[in-house]
Amino acid sequence: MALKLSKKKTTAQKVVKKTVKVKKVAPRVQAPAGVVTMPTGKYVEAVGRRKVATARVRLYESDGDFVVNGKVVGQYFNTIPNVSARYNVPFELTGTKGKFTVSVKVGGSGQVAQLEAMIHGIARALVKYDASLLALLKPAGLLTRDDRMKETRKIGMGGKARRSRQSPKR
Repeated sequence: MALKLSKKKTTAQKVVKKTVKVKKVAPRVQAPAGVVTMPTGKYVEAVGRRKVATARVRLYESDGDFVVNGKVVGQYFNTIPNVSARYNVPFELTGTKGKFTVSVKVGGSGQVAQLEAMIHGIARALVKYDASLLALLKPAGLLTRDDRMKETRKIGMGGKARRSRQSPKR
């Protein structure tokens, strides 16, 4: 209950707010389409980076799903064409395709940079798992961290990295 002053009258009137009763409906519980079970046990962990993206990769020695941030890899990178051929390159070079369950946590930058960071992390984890795989992954360039980043903006440049002020004509 609240008091309301009217402009014409100098007296206060009681204001009663009406409440409407809403029936609560129990939410429908649906099982997600891509239910993913996370493996447990021993794993090999490595970090891959590209631009500002960082990927923490875990390789489990069992046959299972390829999970990125709790989703199947095809659902997470659904906008990138031919994605399965790109993230399977380290496994195909080393002959370990289908031998590992992969769990990845990625963050930062865009999806393509996250994919490249994930590939870098997978290659580094495979080398930790078996040091003899270094001879296969190094020549392919999968262990090299691509450190090219967006150039930072400078003060007084009009909001761009390399823009300079216009010089006067006279």
